[in-house]
Amino acid sequence: MFMVSLTFAAQKGRAGELMEGHKAWIQQGFDDGVFLMTGSLVPGIGGAVMAYNTSRDDLERRVQADPFVAEGVVEAQILEFEPSRTDARLDFLST
Repeated sequence: MFMVSLTFAAQKGRAGELMEGHKAWIQQGFDDGVFLMTGSLVPGIGGAVMAYNTSRDDLERRVQADPFVAEGVVEAQILEFEPSRTDARLDFLST
């Protein structure tokens, strides 16, 4: 399982022009069964993605394909972790 931090970078001002591509990238992640959750980092410092069902190499390629990453709107950091205990509603993550 992975957490991807997308922190605003030098080209933050270009976010508006690249937003539709970024939204399409997010939707593709959900459609492919890789993204579990996305959202904003508070207070307005970027975004985050929870991902699973993928390898680190594949996720790195996916993240580099995000228009926000490719165009320097955000800097991405991928953190990998192995769930060892979850709420019963998230049991599928431990398999």
